[in-house]
Amino acid sequence: MAKQMMLKFVSVERDMPEKRAPDLRRQDFQEIYAEYAHEKAQQQSSRCSQCGVPYCQSHCPLHNNIPDWLKLTAEGRLQEAYEVSQATNTFPEICGRICPQDRLCEGNCVIEQSGHGTVTIGSIEKYITDTAWEMGWVKPIKPSEDRPESVGIIGAGPGGLAAADALRRQGVQVTVYDRYDRAGGLLTYGIPGFKLEKDVVMARVAQLEESGVEFVLNCNVGEDISFEAIRGKHDAVLIATGVYKSRGLQAPGVGAQGIVRAIDYLTCSNKVSFGDEVEEYDSGELNAAGKRVVVIGGGDTAMDCVRTAIRQGAESVKCLYRRDRANMPGSQREVANAEEEGVEFVWLTAPKGFSGETVEGVMIQKMRLGAPDASGRRSPEVIEGADYLEEADLVVMALGFEPEDLPKLWGVDGLEVTRWGTVKADFRTHATNLDGVYAVGDIVRGASLVVWAIRDGREAAESILDYLNAPAQVAAE
Repeated sequence: MAKQMMLKFVSVERDMPEKRAPDLRRQDFQEIYAEYAHEKAQQQSSRCSQCGVPYCQSHCPLHNNIPDWLKLTAEGRLQEAYEVSQATNTFPEICGRICPQDRLCEGNCVIEQSGHGTVTIGSIEKYITDTAWEMGWVKPIKPSEDRPESVGIIGAGPGGLAAADALRRQGVQVTVYDRYDRAGGLLTYGIPGFKLEKDVVMARVAQLEESGVEFVLNCNVGEDISFEAIRGKHDAVLIATGVYKSRGLQAPGVGAQGIVRAIDYLTCSNKVSFGDEVEEYDSGELNAAGKRVVVIGGGDTAMDCVRTAIRQGAESVKCLYRRDRANMPGSQREVANAEEEGVEFVWLTAPKGFSGETVEGVMIQKMRLGAPDASGRRSPEVIEGADYLEEADLVVMALGFEPEDLPKLWGVDGLEVTRWGTVKADFRTHATNLDGVYAVGDIVRGASLVVWAIRDGREAAESILDYLNAPAQVAAE
């Protein structure tokens, strides 16, 4: 286990030097690269203006104390920088890699707003924590005293793991139940390895295991164990399942072979990266190699799909989105990365249907932007008579995710949900209508960012501790 926790993670990809000697041994390269990364991290950190109103911090969902750990990094005090970063963020090495900093901290950096280019906060955060792992500063959790109470967490994604970490630090016994064979949720199977290396996620899981968190994997609640059994086994329960039901599309030919869901495509690719034997990949069903690929959607999941297809050796990759570039929900940085890698974006287009029993093409409707909708975004309108056929051998549907019907799936009629199917929970305490049951992350918010799930998990852990302490307080009175 200690070996897993001392993994070396490569740092600061976008700051890599353009030239390096071709005959360097790997060990020599790692030494030179580490020195280079350290120099770049100090250089970028020193650019922080230490402004009186740190918009980077206020626009971070976790309100990370960014100016302080930038200052410590600039001074070469990396262990202190890590400790400041870890104090508010359970998984800084993950957020440093996958947070959309261009929409959050970096996009609101005062230096960026003044036109001088943002401080590369995400890369520095990644570098600090990777160094912490390498140097052995990341330790298993050792609470000062173990408590008898236990909490069952359903879902081993970022929200569930963040809560597990916070509860274990207070000595609470924690058991995490998850449907997959590895913990991590979308961190493990939803986000591609080129954005989030899987050894990074597995190292955190190993740390939690060594800290005493129990993982019950390959466990489907409602089938392998009932929700009520989990409630009966634990003093409190946290629902952190995420949202995995793919949004569908009603169109002629949508059931053709070769039209696949984004979650299936990405999960398959990630399993292969672990070295698993995946029949759907080997058969070509979920493999883009040599194919003309069309991805439908404009969010971050669509960006993950197009960039995965490029890496699998697709002949061509096109992304269809019904609005224009300025109105797409995905990260503009991700779009730019995808374009650099050879993805073609076809704006203002929507699928009308599909041709072939095994898909041969997508029937496309050209769109234009009309009046704004209720959210303020301009609604797409069909341009009549401008249809055409886009040839395709593989179509990936990345139209977003919806919550599963948990009350029906788990046989729990009393669990209140919203009209969208998300679990209804107090936005401050994360308590549901059921006593001792809490809910966090996408199953409450709808599909959202990892950093919000981490924040929810940490907040819910505080509320659960208050709930566990309540009987003792009553007894004392």
